[in-house]
Amino acid sequence: MDDQRPNPDALLDAIKSNDRKTGKLRIFFGYAAGVGKTYSMLDEARRQYENGVDLLVGYIEPHTRPETMQLMEGLPLLPPLAVPYKNISLKEFDLDAALARKPELILVDELAHTNPPGMRNKKRYQDVEELMKAGIDVYTTLNVQHMESLNDVVQDITGVYVRETVPDYIFDYADVKLVDIGPDELLKRFADGKIYSPERAAAAMKRFFTTDNLRALREVSMRKTADRIGHDTPVSAGSATRQPGTKLLVCISSAPSAAKCILWTARMAEALHAPWTVLHVETSDTKYVGEAHKQTLHGHLEMAERLGGEIVTLYGEDSAAAVAEYAAMAGITDIVIGIKKKSILDFFRGDFADRLIGMLGNIEIHIISGGSPMPEAAGKKQRAPGRVVSFSWRDTLITAAALALATVVSTVLRHLGIGDQSAILVYILSVVIVSRVTTGYMYGALASLLSVLLFNFFFTEPRFTFNVIRPDHPVTFAIMLAVALITSALTGRVKEQAKSAVEREHRTEVMYEINRKLLITHGVRAIAELVNGYISNIFERPAVLYTGNPAEELPVSSGTEPILLSPNERAVAHWVFMNGKHAGSGTGTLAGAVGYYMPFIAQGRVLGVMGLAGGGAGWPEHKDRVFLQIAGSLAAMALERQRLSDEQRQASVDAEKEKIRGDLLRAVSHDLRTPLTGIVGASSAILDTGDRLDKKEMKTLVAGIKEDSQWLLHMVENLLSVTRTGGGQFSVHKTVEAAEEVVAEAVSRIKSRFPGLNMKTRVPREPLMVPMDGTLIAQVLINLLDNAARHSGSGAEIRLAVKEENDSAVFEVFDNGGGIEEADLPHLFEGRSADSVRGAGLGLSICMSIVKAHGGNMEAMNNPGGGALFRFILPLENTP
Repeated sequence: MDDQRPNPDALLDAIKSNDRKTGKLRIFFGYAAGVGKTYSMLDEARRQYENGVDLLVGYIEPHTRPETMQLMEGLPLLPPLAVPYKNISLKEFDLDAALARKPELILVDELAHTNPPGMRNKKRYQDVEELMKAGIDVYTTLNVQHMESLNDVVQDITGVYVRETVPDYIFDYADVKLVDIGPDELLKRFADGKIYSPERAAAAMKRFFTTDNLRALREVSMRKTADRIGHDTPVSAGSATRQPGTKLLVCISSAPSAAKCILWTARMAEALHAPWTVLHVETSDTKYVGEAHKQTLHGHLEMAERLGGEIVTLYGEDSAAAVAEYAAMAGITDIVIGIKKKSILDFFRGDFADRLIGMLGNIEIHIISGGSPMPEAAGKKQRAPGRVVSFSWRDTLITAAALALATVVSTVLRHLGIGDQSAILVYILSVVIVSRVTTGYMYGALASLLSVLLFNFFFTEPRFTFNVIRPDHPVTFAIMLAVALITSALTGRVKEQAKSAVEREHRTEVMYEINRKLLITHGVRAIAELVNGYISNIFERPAVLYTGNPAEELPVSSGTEPILLSPNERAVAHWVFMNGKHAGSGTGTLAGAVGYYMPFIAQGRVLGVMGLAGGGAGWPEHKDRVFLQIAGSLAAMALERQRLSDEQRQASVDAEKEKIRGDLLRAVSHDLRTPLTGIVGASSAILDTGDRLDKKEMKTLVAGIKEDSQWLLHMVENLLSVTRTGGGQFSVHKTVEAAEEVVAEAVSRIKSRFPGLNMKTRVPREPLMVPMDGTLIAQVLINLLDNAARHSGSGAEIRLAVKEENDSAVFEVFDNGGGIEEADLPHLFEGRSADSVRGAGLGLSICMSIVKAHGGNMEAMNNPGGGALFRFILPLENTP
């Protein structure tokens, strides 16, 4: 039989392929242009090339110095990619050509370079990550001013803000080689025109490349390299830099200066080898800030993720209380906040830093100058207009009706002799109602002002004028206006809080519902449809979900936007699946795509890709991305559970298959050997002594040959039955068969084999239709009847009965022979029951396997009155 086992060489190749990890990255690191980074990189690359390494020069900046360019002679070069940009043609690194060439080692200069629009990745370091993902080693160059965590330090030193930066995690897993020369020697090279043209060099030496700047940058680069080495070296228990239990928290807002707090905290966390968290408190004020502030906050959160921080978003009106509560709960030891100029409001509610200090115990607070503290004062200059001004006829009519009704009620109270204080309360009540049922703050503030004017016009002397006679009336009006405005603001804030709470509760309920339904959902397709449907409904936009490689799998889609299923969008999803990173609309990779795509990962393996029609730059927001990540995690766990279930089921099938193989091997080694030995012996005796044998002996030998041959024929039929069921996997093909016809087929074949057999058959009066493979079930009956005929002894009575019982068809074979040994009963269907004449007894094991493949069961027992009983049951499955 075909073993169907994998080729060992193929397995070895697969193991080697899986063991091939991502490519290695070496960074030639310096503190300024001209220190010799590219020269050192090419010099090292030339040595590798001479040692037989498959090397390719992917991209070298064209302004490289002449002595550096000489090192490129003889090295294989990758032609640059011409990219049109603003009526010029730029020479850029050709990523696709490099991946197609796939060398062992590739050189890519200027790691921090920003690619022009239209290329797949926004930054060159993303190109390098793709090369490493493909298993290609990369040599590259980097200056210290391009390190993201040092961006503010470099700005303080040089006064220049560097926009092209590289995330620190790239630096952390790279092999870093520091390239260094003295500042005086570097300035001499500038003066000699070896780095820039004389005009450009003179301008650079006056601004950026001054002696003080270069010395400071050199120190920073050396410290960064030393920290990188220290990060790789395990910290001893007695080390002074070890800070057990340290946990940092940085509080940020949407103010641009909050980036300084993030960078400072990232550097501190790296120095202390401590975890750190970025906390943003969302209040009713921050919810309606302008789009520019939202984009800035989104950039801060992305920066924190790149630098390795954990992102946490809280909701509440008192940001200081929220921070203090989270710090106590999370075990924070140090809090980093920014400081700003105090405003008039701070004198009423207290400065954020002062309030936070008063709420904390032993937690240290680090205040960074120039950073923004928390969002309670941030973003107020650019509020979304819908929060304050939102005109609608509905709200206008509600405001007018509420104030008119308050005026009528106050007039009635005045006629009843109730004082003016009641009228004031009625108007304030109307302001509360207006603030509660209208949109935005405008109508609440407008109602506050109009209520004061109406009270003055209708209820103060002289009436029906806006004149004031009593000196205390202006004070009354001012207090009334202040109370109305404060009440309106508080009511609006409570309304916003309730709305936000409902939104968060809805998403939490959706997550719970998805998780609950995934626990009872089986099948990859069903899981994908469930998750995709929820995601599409929540975000109210078309969505697609791939449960495998998008280049090979058909997606589960929702919505009516076929563009998400276009070849270009599918190519973006394929890139996400292969690289395990998000891409598409609103990201730095393949940003021209219509959809936003993110992978869902389990056990470090990408299981699929989720896609959602994009919403432009800055979408999805952090909270939406967190929601998608949680949904993706739930989908990944469900798919992983389904995969494990399928593997377990397949393992059970394989175990059953191995059991059948074992039965067959035992049959070949035992069951076939005995009758063949008898046939060989009898035939040899006839050939050797044929003339000297009398007729009786001759007849006995021939009868023995016939009997052994019939038994061999029966064994071959069993072997054919195994082959018929697909090599032991028993993928039966059921059709509705009449049980009487199958029984008749089996009985006729047994009687032809045993002409004198005493046998009785009983079948139902009405036709019993059973879903089964008729040929296989007939073989089961033949094996059972043959077993009964051979083991019950001559003259024994054998009975075959068929009946319907509990929506099942029951087949029973009785005999009144000697029965079954008690020791053999537990192993009867395992092919281990000994037959003194024939061996292991393959037939019953085959019978059990066939019956199980039909979803039935089989059992054997001794009759109380003597003999044995074999019974098997087949489900009717609602067969008419």
